[in-house]
Amino acid sequence: MEYRYLGRSGLKVSVLTMGTMTFGGNERIGNTSAADAARQVDLCLDAGINLYDTANVYNAGVSEEILGDILKENGRRQKALVATKVRFKMGSGPNETGLSRHHIIEQCKASLKRLKTDVIDLYQVHEWDGMTPIEETMEALDTLVRHGHVRYIGCSNYSGWHIMKALMAADRRQSERFVSQQIHYSLHSRDAEYELVPIGQDQGLGVLVWSPLAGGLLSGKYRRDTEPESGRHVGGFREPPVYDWDKLYGVIDEIVAIAEARGVSGAQVALAWLLGRPGVTSVIIGGRNEKQFRDNLAAADLVLSFEERERLDAASRPPLLYPYWHQSFSAQDRLSKTDLDLIGPYAQEFSRG
Repeated sequence: MEYRYLGRSGLKVSVLTMGTMTFGGNERIGNTSAADAARQVDLCLDAGINLYDTANVYNAGVSEEILGDILKENGRRQKALVATKVRFKMGSGPNETGLSRHHIIEQCKASLKRLKTDVIDLYQVHEWDGMTPIEETMEALDTLVRHGHVRYIGCSNYSGWHIMKALMAADRRQSERFVSQQIHYSLHSRDAEYELVPIGQDQGLGVLVWSPLAGGLLSGKYRRDTEPESGRHVGGFREPPVYDWDKLYGVIDEIVAIAEARGVSGAQVALAWLLGRPGVTSVIIGGRNEKQFRDNLAAADLVLSFEERERLDAASRPPLLYPYWHQSFSAQDRLSKTDLDLIGPYAQEFSRG
């Protein structure tokens, strides 16, 4: 297992992270029992995964409880880094949601209790809160770090300007700043490349990727003329949204072709592509059963060739938005490596055209 530094911190995390949203869940997202969850955690620990991601809102705290029960036994906690999140509604009261100082502090205490630990290794704000001053949110997170309840802080599902606003607030107070962002990113959805991935590289934020298989769409079991009997999207799950099914199937066609030629699964190809993308620190894998976890774990050892990556890039590349297309025409003499990671392939296409 490869380990990478989480942003500008000195913390090393495995390139694969175990996601636990299915722990104590339901049929739509997957319902992993405590016994099955323990076997899956042991499988990941044996493979070298050291980061385990959950959230207070996952199954109303049950995911945290199950993970806490598992990690407290047999010395597992000493091998594991625990990441959890705060933001969404956790009760009926008016202050039981959002990123106010009140909600953050109270929910951190609750998560520590459910996780049966003294410290959360990575505490992430789960979503933007436009009603709470960002200074209040960052100060509350800084307090948790200074008091020893949290070691590192991160954000999830923030836009580019949200991240910069938060980092500015932290820097102005010389307080703790985010070391990571958890984002949606896949061969199906490369929107993050416009702002979030470049910000991560420029500002020293690690990138943790959630739903790297687009809710199973990129696993290879969804094809143009057939649909699996079971799966999230079969049951009406619509995250992430699909705006262009023809393009998605074009991406899947390339994934399947490469997978068949290499004798691996489509999921492994999609995950390996992400692990080779600029700025990506770790990819969060999940599964309804042990078989899916074993298959996903194999992606850590799969290295795609340049030609294979080019095929996947071409099939999945999104249109270049403004101001980037203008920069590709007019700023090529003054582009940084971070700029070129996004613009470079398009600049070559435009020059050929």
